[in-house]
Formats: sequence, structure tokens, C-alpha cells
Amino acid sequence: SSKNSRIRDEAVIEMKPILLVDFGSTNTKVTAVDVENYEVLGTAAAYTTVETDINNGLREAVSNLEKITGHIEYEERYACSSAAGGLKMISIGLVPELTAQASREASLGAGAKVWKTYSFNLTKGDMREIEEYHPDIILLTGGTDGGNSECILYNAQMLSSLSYDCPIVIAGNRCAAEECQEILGERTTFLCENVMPKLGELNVEPTQKQIREIFLKRIVQGKGLSEASDLVSGIIMPTPSAMLTAMELLSDGWEELPGIGELVGVDLGGATTDIYSIAEGSPANMGTVMKGIQEPYAKRSVEGDIGMRYSVHGILEAVGDRRLSKIAGINRQKVNELVDYLSNHTDYIPDNEEMEKMDYALACAAVETAVARHAGSLEQVYTPCGLTYLQSGKDLRRVKYVVVTGGALIHAKHTEEIAKFALYDESTPGSLRPENAEILVDRKYILAAMGLLSQHYPAAALEIMKKEIAYYGHKE
Repeated sequence: SSKNSRIRDEAVIEMKPILLVDFGSTNTKVTAVDVENYEVLGTAAAYTTVETDINNGLREAVSNLEKITGHIEYEERYACSSAAGGLKMISIGLVPELTAQASREASLGAGAKVWKTYSFNLTKGDMREIEEYHPDIILLTGGTDGGNSECILYNAQMLSSLSYDCPIVIAGNRCAAEECQEILGERTTFLCENVMPKLGELNVEPTQKQIREIFLKRIVQGKGLSEASDLVSGIIMPTPSAMLTAMELLSDGWEELPGIGELVGVDLGGATTDIYSIAEGSPANMGTVMKGIQEPYAKRSVEGDIGMRYSVHGILEAVGDRRLSKIAGINRQKVNELVDYLSNHTDYIPDNEEMEKMDYALACAAVETAVARHAGSLEQVYTPCGLTYLQSGKDLRRVKYVVVTGGALIHAKHTEEIAKFALYDESTPGSLRPENAEILVDRKYILAAMGLLSQHYPAAALEIMKKEIAYYGHKE
């Protein structure tokens, strides 16, 4: 149609413009793309109006976008959301290193924020904590198929006394799953395949899919997002899930279109730092033995205590004032004062040299800590056969790229320098972080939008990411 065509070099080029919306807890971000010509037409944002009507913030964001792109008649509109802090969740398993870890992987991969993971039998104290926290979803797991069933049945009995109807996803020992459902009676329950059917074997995808569906049906309605339907075709997925999807697509490619290879993604925010790895991560040497469960190829972790404003004290606690003082070149007493100031002024943007140095040091330490926690580790063990290495988690040393996003990184003055703190450091040789990875920056903040777009136009999403992110530095 002529309304969506434009003239370039006297030839009419047909456009197919699509609007992608990300309802964040602070800002609603909008991205306009042309899927015919694999182009980003513009991006804009406005404050998320969760308290009043979420449509107000969306309309303002679209109005800001029109100042850049002019008026566009969009052919399709899609949205993702992490509004109101995303999805609050707890996971319950049997053994901390095994089923509890498996349930955590399933929750995080689905885009949830896991507040706590419980192991073994729930106590009365645990139940009081759960009541107080009031999660949106509970994931109940435990036991391999045909293995221990007492624990999951006991925990189902404990959860049956919850004072409100919280959706409970049952994804443990299949021999006990239906009995758990009976114990929970009239409550909202969902049966899934076991997250760990055999010892050390993960099966998280069915559970992740179920968690995402609950998110879309229940949480979205509760946050007033269903009223946004006059402007979007519906919320398709949680934002962290869209991010993970985008990272996978960029890494693996689509059909005959190649991706860029194994990568680590860093999303540094004000409250949390999310890390993604799309990599096998198996041991590099024959003499290394895996400890614990084999982690998923596409993995997401959330460091809820590491963030640039709301969780700034978490960074200080993780690395100490001496380390921050060294990176910033500011004395330790001043470091503590500035951290206190930032935690009380969460909307503060540095306006002097000292605060710029402090923010730089905090970002470096946040990236370093979060990636170190996400990556695997190697320890030396002496056995009767000689020296052996034990690997826990993923070996990311051979990963080719580190992709960075999040306002705190994109708008920083020294983005690449900060991102290098994600890399391997000789001072901690046991941490299996990337060794020689190239730094790529999501300058236009489009990763979540591309994960969303990939649900309908994977080829366009991939080619736009390769153009805007992977080869961004080569266009200079």
C-alpha cells in the first residue's frame, strides 16, 4: 500500500513496519522496524505508568517515536513485559545441587525472578516466609522419575495450607505428580514433565513453557496490561525470555542464515544484572571431570543483589570498598558515602567527575561479579591417579563474543572498558570466564525487541541484530 512506501533514489520501496513494545518496570520502550528491508526505523521510551493506566506511558513513547520517524501506520504490533518487577517466583526441590538447581534453571529460563530456592522438606518457618513474600508462581519439584517421592508429597501437603491460591507448577517425580495434584485439591495446579527425569539430566523446556503461559494469562491481567490491547496485539512473552530468545538467535542463526557463534550476554540494570550464555560449556580438557548437573546450552542467571542503583550496596558487599576504591581512584571512606547516596537517589545521573568515576567502578565490579557467578569454576583435586580438575558449571573460556546491553552500559562513556571486566582474569584462574572474546554493544537497546520480533519474523530479527550489534563497531 502507498501509505507504507517511501521514495529512495526515485524508486518506490515497499515497507512493512512493525511496532515492538517492551513494558519495563521503569520505562516503556518502543522500537519501530521495517521487516521488508531489515531496518530499525527508530527507538524511543517513556515512563511506565503502572500506577494509573499503562496505555498513557505507551502513547507517550509512541509519540516520542513519531518525532523521529514521522507518523507510521503499523501493520502489526507486539509487546513483551517485565512491568512491576516481572514474575516473582520460588522453586522447591529435593537436593540443593540437583533437583533444586534444576528447578531454578527452569524458572530463570522462563523469565522469572527467583526469590528463593528451598531444598528438602519445607518447615513451618519456610511456610511463613512464603506467605510473607506472596509469590506469583511456585515451582514444586523433587526426585527423579521412580526415585524419592516422600519429599515432594510432604511439600505438597505443606503448600496445601497456603492462605491464597498461588499457581503451583508440579514438575517432579512423575510417580508422585498426580498425587501431589490431589493433595493440593481445588488450588490452581499445572502438571509438567520432571525437570530432572534421571540423575544429572535436565529437562526444563516443558516447565519453562508452562511458566511463560501462566505469566501471560495471570500476571499480565493483574498488572493492567490487558487494557493495552487497543495498541498492541497482546503480550507475547516476559522481557527476560525475549532477551534469551534474541541471544539464542544471534548465536545460532536461523535455518540457512548463520549466527555469530557462542556468546555471553550482559544486561546491567538498576536493580538486577542478568547474564546469558549460549554455549556448550563442556570441559576443555580430557582430564577434567564434571561435578553436579550439566547446565543448559542457553542459560540465564539473575543477580538480584547486583544493580547500579536499587542494589548498589550489593556490589559494595560483593567486592568490598578496597576494590571499588582501586578501580575508581577514590578513597574508601568516600566510596562508602557515594554508595549510600546512590542507593537513596535511584534516579541520579552522574553530573560531576567524581560521580562518573564511581559509576564506572560500580559498573565494572557489577559486570565482573555477575559474570563470575554465572560462569563455571575449576578446582584442583588430588586423587590416587594424580592431579585431576573438577569443573562446576560452564566453561566459557572459548566463547567468541560478549554482548552488552542495559541503560547503565549503553549510556556509559567507557562501555567497552567496562565490558572487559566480563573477561577471564589471571588473578582468579579458577573462574571460567571468556578469555579472548570480542565486545559487542547493543547501542540502540533492541535485543528484547528482536527476541519479540523473532516469534514472527526470525530472519528479519537476526539480520537486524547482525547489522546493528555484531557489526556495529565495523561501520565506523
